[in-house]
Amino acid sequence: MNKKLKYAATAIAIIAAAIYLNNTNLFAEHRDGKPVLLAHRGMAQRFDERDLKNDTCTAARMLPPTHEYQENTISSMRASFAAGADIVELDVHPTTDGEFAVFHDWTLDCRTDGQGVTREHSMAYLKKLDIAHGYTADGGKTFPFRGKGIGQMPTLAEVLTTFPQARLLINVKSRDASEGEKLAAVLSKLPSERRAQIMVYGGDEPVQAVRTRLPEIRTISRATIKSCLLGYIGYGWTGLVPKACNNAMVMLPINVAPWMWGWPDRFLNRMKAANSEVFVLGPYRGGGFSSGIDTSEQFARLPQNFSGGIWTNEIEVIAPLARR
Repeated sequence: MNKKLKYAATAIAIIAAAIYLNNTNLFAEHRDGKPVLLAHRGMAQRFDERDLKNDTCTAARMLPPTHEYQENTISSMRASFAAGADIVELDVHPTTDGEFAVFHDWTLDCRTDGQGVTREHSMAYLKKLDIAHGYTADGGKTFPFRGKGIGQMPTLAEVLTTFPQARLLINVKSRDASEGEKLAAVLSKLPSERRAQIMVYGGDEPVQAVRTRLPEIRTISRATIKSCLLGYIGYGWTGLVPKACNNAMVMLPINVAPWMWGWPDRFLNRMKAANSEVFVLGPYRGGGFSSGIDTSEQFARLPQNFSGGIWTNEIEVIAPLARR
Protein backbone atom coordinates (compact mmCIF):
# COMPACT_ATOMS: atom_id res chain seq x y z
CA MET A 1 0.00 0.00 0.00
CA ASN A 2 2.81 2.39 0.90
CA LYS A 3 4.49 1.56 -2.41
CA LYS A 4 1.31 2.46 -4.32
CA LEU A 5 1.06 5.77 -2.48
CA LYS A 6 4.70 6.44 -3.26
CA TYR A 7 4.12 5.77 -6.97
CA ALA A 8 1.02 7.98 -6.93
CA ALA A 9 2.89 10.80 -5.20
CA THR A 10 5.72 10.50 -7.72
CA ALA A 11 3.27 10.59 -10.63
CA ILE A 12 1.55 13.66 -9.21
CA ALA A 13 4.89 15.37 -8.73
CA ILE A 14 5.93 14.60 -12.31
CA ILE A 15 2.62 15.92 -13.70
CA ALA A 16 2.86 19.07 -11.59
CA ALA A 17 6.44 19.64 -12.74
CA ALA A 18 5.41 19.15 -16.37
CA ILE A 19 2.56 21.65 -16.02
CA TYR A 20 4.90 24.14 -14.36
CA LEU A 21 7.59 23.80 -17.01
CA ASN A 22 5.02 24.09 -19.79
CA ASN A 23 3.64 27.34 -18.38
CA THR A 24 6.42 29.10 -16.52
CA ASN A 25 7.74 32.32 -18.01
CA LEU A 26 11.28 31.52 -16.93
CA PHE A 27 12.06 29.98 -20.31
CA ALA A 28 9.50 31.84 -22.41
CA GLU A 29 10.51 34.29 -25.11
CA HIS A 30 9.73 37.87 -24.13
CA ARG A 31 8.61 40.05 -27.01
CA ASP A 32 10.35 43.39 -26.80
CA GLY A 33 8.67 46.60 -27.82
CA LYS A 34 6.10 49.06 -26.55
CA PRO A 35 2.46 48.16 -25.88
CA VAL A 36 -0.10 48.49 -28.67
CA LEU A 37 -2.50 51.24 -27.58
CA LEU A 38 -6.18 51.11 -28.54
CA ALA A 39 -8.22 54.27 -28.04
CA HIS A 40 -11.84 53.33 -27.31
CA ARG A 41 -14.17 55.67 -29.25
CA GLY A 42 -11.18 57.90 -29.99
CA MET A 43 -10.71 60.95 -27.80
CA ALA A 44 -13.96 61.07 -25.83
CA GLN A 45 -15.64 62.96 -23.03
CA ARG A 46 -15.46 60.97 -19.82
CA PHE A 47 -18.48 60.22 -17.64
CA ASP A 48 -19.43 58.84 -14.25
CA GLU A 49 -19.09 55.06 -14.65
CA ARG A 50 -20.93 54.09 -11.46
CA ASP A 51 -24.07 51.94 -11.79
CA LEU A 52 -24.10 51.99 -15.57
CA LYS A 53 -26.83 50.16 -17.45
CA ASN A 54 -27.28 49.52 -21.16
CA ASP A 55 -29.70 52.43 -21.48
CA THR A 56 -27.80 54.92 -19.30
CA CYS A 57 -27.39 58.28 -21.03
CA THR A 58 -23.70 58.87 -20.41
CA ALA A 59 -23.75 62.33 -22.02
CA ALA A 60 -26.04 63.49 -19.21
CA ARG A 61 -23.46 62.43 -16.61
CA MET A 62 -20.37 63.85 -18.29
CA LEU A 63 -17.46 64.73 -16.03
CA PRO A 64 -16.09 68.29 -16.29
CA PRO A 65 -14.49 68.39 -19.75
CA THR A 66 -10.72 68.54 -20.19
CA HIS A 67 -10.74 68.73 -23.99
CA GLU A 68 -13.11 69.68 -26.82
CA TYR A 69 -13.44 66.36 -28.66
CA GLN A 70 -16.55 64.24 -29.16
CA GLU A 71 -16.28 60.48 -29.48
CA ASN A 72 -16.51 58.77 -32.88
CA THR A 73 -15.67 61.88 -34.87
CA ILE A 74 -12.91 62.44 -37.41
CA SER A 75 -11.29 65.11 -35.23
CA SER A 76 -11.44 62.81 -32.21
CA MET A 77 -9.75 59.99 -34.12
CA ARG A 78 -7.10 62.30 -35.50
CA ALA A 79 -6.36 63.59 -32.00
CA SER A 80 -6.13 60.03 -30.68
CA PHE A 81 -3.54 59.01 -33.25
CA ALA A 82 -1.62 62.21 -32.57
CA ALA A 83 -1.67 61.44 -28.84
CA GLY A 84 -0.10 58.02 -29.40
CA ALA A 85 -2.88 55.58 -30.26
CA ASP A 86 -1.96 52.69 -32.54
CA ILE A 87 -5.60 51.70 -33.09
CA VAL A 88 -8.88 53.59 -32.80
CA GLU A 89 -12.17 51.87 -31.96
CA LEU A 90 -15.37 53.12 -33.56
CA ASP A 91 -19.05 52.12 -33.56
CA VAL A 92 -21.22 51.70 -36.64
CA HIS A 93 -24.90 51.50 -37.54
CA PRO A 94 -26.36 50.83 -41.01
CA THR A 95 -28.57 53.61 -42.35
CA THR A 96 -31.63 53.52 -44.56
CA ASP A 97 -29.71 54.98 -47.50
CA GLY A 98 -27.00 52.32 -47.57
CA GLU A 99 -24.26 53.94 -45.50
CA PHE A 100 -22.71 53.04 -42.15
CA ALA A 101 -23.01 55.85 -39.61
CA VAL A 102 -20.20 56.12 -37.05
CA PHE A 103 -22.02 56.69 -33.77
CA HIS A 104 -22.17 54.84 -30.47
CA ASP A 105 -25.75 54.90 -29.24
CA TRP A 106 -28.59 52.69 -30.44
CA THR A 107 -30.87 55.75 -30.27
CA LEU A 108 -30.29 59.44 -30.97
CA ASP A 109 -32.11 60.96 -28.00
CA CYS A 110 -29.25 61.03 -25.49
CA ARG A 111 -26.41 62.81 -27.32
CA THR A 112 -28.11 64.57 -30.23
CA ASP A 113 -31.02 66.85 -31.00
CA GLY A 114 -32.61 64.02 -32.98
CA GLN A 115 -34.92 61.21 -31.88
CA GLY A 116 -35.49 57.56 -32.58
CA VAL A 117 -33.39 54.52 -33.43
CA THR A 118 -30.14 55.44 -35.19
CA ARG A 119 -30.37 52.74 -37.86
CA GLU A 120 -33.93 53.77 -38.80
CA HIS A 121 -32.71 57.06 -40.31
CA SER A 122 -30.86 58.06 -43.44
CA MET A 123 -27.31 59.31 -43.34
CA ALA A 124 -28.58 62.53 -44.91
CA TYR A 125 -30.75 63.07 -41.82
CA LEU A 126 -28.01 62.08 -39.38
CA LYS A 127 -25.61 64.58 -40.95
CA LYS A 128 -27.96 67.40 -39.93
CA LEU A 129 -27.84 66.56 -36.23
CA ASP A 130 -25.80 68.14 -33.46
CA ILE A 131 -24.02 65.14 -31.92
CA ALA A 132 -22.81 67.30 -29.00
CA HIS A 133 -26.29 68.56 -28.09
CA GLY A 134 -26.90 66.51 -24.93
CA TYR A 135 -23.60 66.74 -23.05
CA THR A 136 -23.85 68.26 -19.58
CA ALA A 137 -21.65 68.04 -16.49
CA ASP A 138 -24.00 69.87 -14.12
CA GLY A 139 -27.31 68.07 -14.39
CA GLY A 140 -28.59 70.08 -17.35
CA LYS A 141 -27.78 73.60 -16.17
CA THR A 142 -25.28 74.11 -18.97
CA PHE A 143 -24.46 72.32 -22.22
CA PRO A 144 -20.89 73.38 -23.10
CA PHE A 145 -20.71 71.68 -26.51
CA ARG A 146 -24.22 72.36 -27.77
CA GLY A 147 -24.18 73.58 -31.36
CA LYS A 148 -20.58 72.50 -31.93
CA GLY A 149 -21.30 69.02 -33.25
CA ILE A 150 -23.58 69.80 -36.20
CA GLY A 151 -22.69 67.65 -39.17
CA GLN A 152 -19.93 65.88 -37.28
CA MET A 153 -21.31 62.32 -37.43
CA PRO A 154 -19.06 60.63 -40.03
CA THR A 155 -19.71 57.69 -42.29
CA LEU A 156 -17.50 54.61 -42.20
CA ALA A 157 -16.46 55.45 -45.75
CA GLU A 158 -15.25 58.87 -44.60
CA VAL A 159 -13.20 57.29 -41.81
CA LEU A 160 -11.61 54.79 -44.18
CA THR A 161 -10.78 57.59 -46.64
CA THR A 162 -9.42 59.94 -43.99
CA PHE A 163 -7.22 57.28 -42.37
CA PRO A 164 -6.22 55.03 -45.28
CA GLN A 165 -3.37 53.33 -43.44
CA ALA A 166 -4.51 53.46 -39.81
CA ARG A 167 -5.47 50.44 -37.75
CA LEU A 168 -9.16 50.41 -36.80
CA LEU A 169 -11.46 48.33 -34.61
CA ILE A 170 -15.08 48.37 -35.79
CA ASN A 171 -17.86 47.65 -33.31
CA VAL A 172 -21.10 46.28 -34.77
CA LYS A 173 -23.80 47.29 -32.30
CA SER A 174 -26.60 44.90 -33.32
CA ARG A 175 -27.38 41.16 -33.30
CA ASP A 176 -28.45 41.37 -36.95
CA ALA A 177 -26.55 38.95 -39.22
CA SER A 178 -27.46 41.02 -42.27
CA GLU A 179 -25.53 43.93 -40.81
CA GLY A 180 -22.44 41.73 -40.75
CA GLU A 181 -23.05 40.84 -44.37
CA LYS A 182 -23.30 44.53 -45.30
CA LEU A 183 -20.11 45.36 -43.41
CA ALA A 184 -18.28 42.44 -45.02
CA ALA A 185 -19.37 43.71 -48.43
CA VAL A 186 -17.84 47.12 -47.66
CA LEU A 187 -14.60 45.69 -46.29
CA SER A 188 -14.26 43.19 -49.13
CA LYS A 189 -13.75 46.10 -51.54
CA LEU A 190 -10.61 47.16 -49.68
CA PRO A 191 -7.17 45.81 -50.66
CA SER A 192 -6.14 42.76 -48.66
CA GLU A 193 -3.30 44.68 -47.00
CA ARG A 194 -5.83 47.27 -45.80
CA ARG A 195 -8.18 44.61 -44.41
CA ALA A 196 -5.25 43.25 -42.41
CA GLN A 197 -5.28 46.52 -40.43
CA ILE A 198 -8.95 46.19 -39.45
CA MET A 199 -10.60 44.16 -36.68
CA VAL A 200 -14.32 43.68 -35.98
CA TYR A 201 -16.22 42.89 -32.78
CA GLY A 202 -19.76 43.04 -31.47
CA GLY A 203 -22.90 40.91 -31.69
CA ASP A 204 -22.47 37.18 -32.26
CA GLU A 205 -24.49 37.00 -35.48
CA PRO A 206 -23.01 39.92 -37.46
CA VAL A 207 -19.48 39.11 -36.32
CA GLN A 208 -19.90 35.51 -37.45
CA ALA A 209 -21.08 36.78 -40.82
CA VAL A 210 -17.93 38.88 -41.17
CA ARG A 211 -15.76 35.99 -40.02
CA THR A 212 -17.35 33.67 -42.58
CA ARG A 213 -17.08 36.11 -45.48
CA LEU A 214 -13.66 37.52 -44.57
CA PRO A 215 -11.80 34.94 -42.45
CA GLU A 216 -8.57 36.94 -42.65
CA ILE A 217 -10.04 39.70 -40.46
CA ARG A 218 -9.56 39.24 -36.73
CA THR A 219 -12.90 39.22 -34.91
CA ILE A 220 -14.42 38.62 -31.50
CA SER A 221 -17.95 38.53 -30.07
CA ARG A 222 -19.41 38.00 -26.62
CA ALA A 223 -19.87 34.26 -27.19
CA THR A 224 -16.44 33.69 -28.70
CA ILE A 225 -14.49 35.63 -26.07
CA LYS A 226 -16.25 33.66 -23.34
CA SER A 227 -15.49 30.40 -25.11
CA CYS A 228 -11.90 31.45 -25.70
CA LEU A 229 -11.07 32.50 -22.15
CA LEU A 230 -12.98 29.76 -20.32
CA GLY A 231 -11.57 27.13 -22.64
CA TYR A 232 -8.06 28.39 -22.09
CA ILE A 233 -8.49 28.45 -18.32
CA GLY A 234 -9.74 24.87 -18.56
CA TYR A 235 -7.00 23.28 -20.66
CA GLY A 236 -4.55 25.99 -21.68
CA TRP A 237 -2.02 24.42 -19.33
CA THR A 238 -1.45 21.84 -22.08
CA GLY A 239 -0.33 24.56 -24.46
CA LEU A 240 -3.40 24.05 -26.65
CA VAL A 241 -5.33 27.15 -27.70
CA PRO A 242 -9.14 26.91 -28.01
CA LYS A 243 -10.51 27.29 -31.54
CA ALA A 244 -12.39 30.41 -30.44
CA CYS A 245 -9.05 32.09 -29.69
CA ASN A 246 -7.76 31.65 -33.24
CA ASN A 247 -7.51 34.64 -35.60
CA ALA A 248 -9.17 36.73 -32.93
CA MET A 249 -8.99 39.93 -31.00
CA VAL A 250 -8.68 38.60 -27.45
CA MET A 251 -10.15 41.07 -24.94
CA LEU A 252 -8.79 40.28 -21.48
CA PRO A 253 -9.84 42.11 -18.28
CA ILE A 254 -6.81 42.82 -16.12
CA ASN A 255 -8.27 40.98 -13.12
CA VAL A 256 -8.83 37.87 -15.28
CA ALA A 257 -5.35 37.90 -16.84
CA PRO A 258 -3.57 36.12 -13.93
CA TRP A 259 -5.86 33.12 -14.50
CA MET A 260 -4.44 32.65 -17.99
CA TRP A 261 -1.90 29.82 -18.13
CA GLY A 262 1.55 31.21 -18.88
CA TRP A 263 0.58 34.83 -18.31
CA PRO A 264 2.03 37.02 -19.62
CA ASP A 265 4.74 35.86 -22.04
CA ARG A 266 3.72 32.28 -22.81
CA PHE A 267 0.09 33.35 -23.12
CA LEU A 268 0.95 36.20 -25.51
CA ASN A 269 3.20 33.89 -27.55
CA ARG A 270 0.49 31.24 -27.82
CA MET A 271 -2.06 33.80 -28.96
CA LYS A 272 0.39 35.21 -31.50
CA ALA A 273 0.98 31.71 -32.85
CA ALA A 274 -2.82 31.45 -33.25
CA ASN A 275 -2.73 34.74 -35.25
CA SER A 276 -4.53 36.56 -32.44
CA GLU A 277 -3.83 39.84 -30.68
CA VAL A 278 -4.42 40.37 -26.96
CA PHE A 279 -5.78 43.61 -25.47
CA VAL A 280 -5.96 44.09 -21.72
CA LEU A 281 -9.03 45.94 -20.42
CA GLY A 282 -9.86 47.36 -17.01
CA PRO A 283 -11.28 45.12 -14.27
CA TYR A 284 -14.39 43.09 -15.08
CA ARG A 285 -16.98 43.30 -12.31
CA GLY A 286 -19.86 41.41 -13.91
CA GLY A 287 -22.60 42.65 -16.20
CA GLY A 288 -22.06 44.00 -19.67
CA PHE A 289 -19.63 46.82 -18.92
CA SER A 290 -15.87 46.65 -18.63
CA SER A 291 -13.66 49.68 -18.28
CA GLY A 292 -10.32 50.37 -19.90
CA ILE A 293 -6.82 50.83 -18.53
CA ASP A 294 -7.45 54.48 -17.78
CA THR A 295 -5.28 55.47 -14.80
CA SER A 296 -1.64 55.26 -13.79
CA GLU A 297 -2.68 52.88 -10.99
CA GLN A 298 -4.31 50.48 -13.47
CA PHE A 299 -1.35 50.77 -15.82
CA ALA A 300 0.97 49.81 -12.95
CA ARG A 301 -0.90 46.49 -12.64
CA LEU A 302 0.35 45.39 -16.04
CA PRO A 303 3.42 43.14 -16.15
CA GLN A 304 6.74 44.93 -16.39
CA ASN A 305 7.79 45.63 -19.98
CA PHE A 306 4.35 44.50 -21.21
CA SER A 307 4.26 44.51 -25.02
CA GLY A 308 0.69 43.33 -25.64
CA GLY A 309 -2.32 45.50 -26.37
CA ILE A 310 -3.92 48.01 -24.00
CA TRP A 311 -7.54 49.15 -24.32
CA THR A 312 -8.00 52.64 -22.93
CA ASN A 313 -10.56 55.44 -22.70
CA GLU A 314 -7.79 57.86 -21.71
CA ILE A 315 -5.22 57.74 -24.48
CA GLU A 316 -3.82 61.10 -23.41
CA VAL A 317 -3.08 59.63 -19.93
CA ILE A 318 -1.86 56.15 -20.89
CA ALA A 319 0.25 56.95 -23.97
CA PRO A 320 2.91 58.91 -22.03
CA LEU A 321 3.18 56.06 -19.50
CA ALA A 322 3.50 53.42 -22.22
CA ARG A 323 6.09 55.34 -24.23
CA ARG A 324 8.54 55.84 -21.36
